[in-house]
Amino acid sequence: MQPVLEIFAADDFALWPVGEHESYGYLVLNGELTPAEVGTAVMRIADCNAVEAEEEGEGPCATDPLGAFLHGLLTSPRPLAAGGFRVTDNTTAAVYVEPGCCNGLETWRDWLEMLDGAGSAHFGHDPSSVAERVGDVVRLTLDAHGTDGGPVIELSVDHVRELAAHVQQDMRDFLRLAGTWAEQHLPAHAAATTAALARTLDLTPTPCRAS
Repeated sequence: MQPVLEIFAADDFALWPVGEHESYGYLVLNGELTPAEVGTAVMRIADCNAVEAEEEGEGPCATDPLGAFLHGLLTSPRPLAAGGFRVTDNTTAAVYVEPGCCNGLETWRDWLEMLDGAGSAHFGHDPSSVAERVGDVVRLTLDAHGTDGGPVIELSVDHVRELAAHVQQDMRDFLRLAGTWAEQHLPAHAAATTAALARTLDLTPTPCRAS
């Protein structure tokens, strides 16, 4: 299980260094990303919220290109981040959960609500992945609305809870790394950007470790 961010190609983006990625792929968030990969993640999350601000008719209060691009991310009380948790089999590479359209990392606590109850969690569409608790097991279905449903696997609740804990740590490690990155690349907006990323991931920001 990994936290993944949906990525678009960063054509002509020049506000800070970013990596080269193809559109509609995923970037795994953790504490081992390169500075360029962190830049890509921040760019993508800011871009998600720039579109959201435009749709709601909110104009940026900053007149500079950097401030204008970051405006939606920095001012939104609940920023968005296209993606979610992806579940794969490390041995066979089979995918059991993949975030679909309209799913976001900001809703990751749906996993915990599913684990603590007896309901299900849905992760967008195309594919329509579902996690459902049935007694002491969690049934993961890649595409519940597909013609054949796709791969299905059942894991113990305790195992899924352990996987979710590892993912939470990956996101905390990314947030810490992004805070250090922001101090270097966005010094005038570092604190606000780190706080906004923490809101996006529904996490409490943690202090950067002294080097």
